[in-house]
Amino acid sequence: MTVEDRQESDRPAVAAVAATTDRAATTPGGFATPAFQRRSSATYAALDLGTNNCRLLIARPAQHGFRVVDAFSRIVRLGEGLSASGRLCEGAMERAVEALKICKSKMDHRGVTRARLITTEACRSAANGVDFVQRVGREAELELEIVDQRTEASLAVTGCAALAAPEANAVIVFDIGGGSTEIVWLGGRESGRDPASRIREWASLPIGVVSVAERYGGVEVGRDLFERMVTDCSAALKPFADKAAAARQAPGFHLLGTSGTVTTVAGIHLRLPRYDRRQVDGLWMREADVLSVIDELVAMDYAQRQANACIGRDRADLVLAGCAIFEAIRRAFPSPMVRIADRGLREGILLRMMHEDRAWWRRRQ
Repeated sequence: MTVEDRQESDRPAVAAVAATTDRAATTPGGFATPAFQRRSSATYAALDLGTNNCRLLIARPAQHGFRVVDAFSRIVRLGEGLSASGRLCEGAMERAVEALKICKSKMDHRGVTRARLITTEACRSAANGVDFVQRVGREAELELEIVDQRTEASLAVTGCAALAAPEANAVIVFDIGGGSTEIVWLGGRESGRDPASRIREWASLPIGVVSVAERYGGVEVGRDLFERMVTDCSAALKPFADKAAAARQAPGFHLLGTSGTVTTVAGIHLRLPRYDRRQVDGLWMREADVLSVIDELVAMDYAQRQANACIGRDRADLVLAGCAIFEAIRRAFPSPMVRIADRGLREGILLRMMHEDRAWWRRRQ
């Protein structure tokens, strides 16, 4: 199983449940819906097509949240060359469509009854983003939704807010993506149960691992170049850092990161022989440990980054760009501890849909 095309088999999974056959309609997403959706067989899918990755989660409601039935993740680099051309290139679109066809097959096989399929910064900013979405409808038979920046930030927070320390009166939540970074000042739990209602400030920064790596190059990155990356990322972050400055003084303040960058840093810190979500999701890292891993990565050459099982050959040119964004956030919001989340947009989508359907209430009936 390669880094760029994995089934995320380290997620908790359950045996497949046979899909119902009394199908009477097709949803706008392009998958069959049973004429009568039995409560016990409701199956949800959440898809996030980002600038770098295509990710799918399929799950069913459980007593405490949901149980994952199937998952898929592939690096497609949809935003390749976008910062220079302003358009999605043909090769990137072809890679994305092929990954989406696999997702469609999985959704059909698992009998998905409700789904939300989103795409983010690459399609938001590309001149041909809408054309690409229409192409996906024709070729992969899926209907993508281009979400705005506020929605993306809110869904990411919903997906990982459970990992915020209960005693924290303020948390800075950040999601380092391929084309943008979503960052949120999240208030304490006394502000409300719905994570979205606890958002005090938010921003979508025009910096992501793909865009930063394409600007600076991601192969030969020494300390001087890395510091230039951090400086530029800090400049992009400054307006939000000024607005959210009070968060740093709140009791229990800490950082909460969700992205391939922070989970990679955690995997390297743990010296994992291969990435293992079960050991990474929810991990607390000390400031000194984060700095040690970043220093280690800056000292590696490209071949060493490729050889690391927690990075892989298809992310070796992106990881230091992500670390530069991470370091800019850490310097703007110093915190002795950072919590690592291997959850985010997809989980937020699933939780929102299940809440709207009162899935957990129905299970108690």
